[in-house]
Amino acid sequence: MAAVPARPNLNDGFNEHGLGKAEKYYVAVWRRFRRSKSALFGLTVLVILITVAIFAPQLAPQKWDFFDLALKNKPPSPEHWFGTDQFGRDVLSRIIWGARISLSVGFVAASVAVLIGAAWGAIAGYYAGSWLDVTMMRIAEAIDNVPTLTLLIVVSSVISRSVFTVMLVIGLTSWSGLAFLVRAQFLSLRERDYVQAAAALGALDRRIIFRHVLPNVVTIIIVNATLRIGGAILAETALNFLGFGAPPPFPTWGEMMSSGRNFMRVAPWITTIPGIFITLTVLSFNFVGDGLRDALDPKMKR
Repeated sequence: MAAVPARPNLNDGFNEHGLGKAEKYYVAVWRRFRRSKSALFGLTVLVILITVAIFAPQLAPQKWDFFDLALKNKPPSPEHWFGTDQFGRDVLSRIIWGARISLSVGFVAASVAVLIGAAWGAIAGYYAGSWLDVTMMRIAEAIDNVPTLTLLIVVSSVISRSVFTVMLVIGLTSWSGLAFLVRAQFLSLRERDYVQAAAALGALDRRIIFRHVLPNVVTIIIVNATLRIGGAILAETALNFLGFGAPPPFPTWGEMMSSGRNFMRVAPWITTIPGIFITLTVLSFNFVGDGLRDALDPKMKR
């Protein structure tokens, strides 16, 4: 008589609260993350800013390009909470619309840099010591040693000025740092038993790199991406301030600072208010990045 197979235990992999191993991991990460008051502050600020950016058409008192020269350089008041600029445009409305553009620049530029940097570092690290690794690292070092702002200015001056160009330029010139980090991790991970076993079973190199090894570097990539978003927003601000960013009247926060710098004496709020939002946003991304670093890797706890 054939043996009746045992009934599977539906609780396998779950604890007494019904949480699987993956759920337990994320709960533990959240618990460690929320211990940091600065990280929670940064997360709260970013949630508010992202919400404002998504619902900009509903929240902004005016369209970003609406102007009334009779209202130019008006100080903050109940009618215009952040005052008006040199063209009579409501600064609050442009801050709200600018959140959508500036955050988009940060997210897209950081995504481009992370995708290139992670793939570049993974391939170079897996083939460490080969001619491919040497060539790829020399290219990364060349980009890393060129002054970032200078390279951004040169590239953006060659290509036509637009928001998309700013995103692409920042992303294509800021990936080398992550490539070095990922390569360093691959140097140790490629010697692990599970990697050797996958190679012995005939797995293709690209499968080993992107399926077996790269997921184990995801913690570093996530933290680096979070910090890189703030860096991209600062780079966009610097480009606009020097006149190489998105052309006016697009209401990026960097463009608002640049266009208002000549009115610092008569209307300082045109420049200072976007500057406050840029500072707050970059600090929030840094706080969240630090919190994620400590939460994802308990060994990094202070």
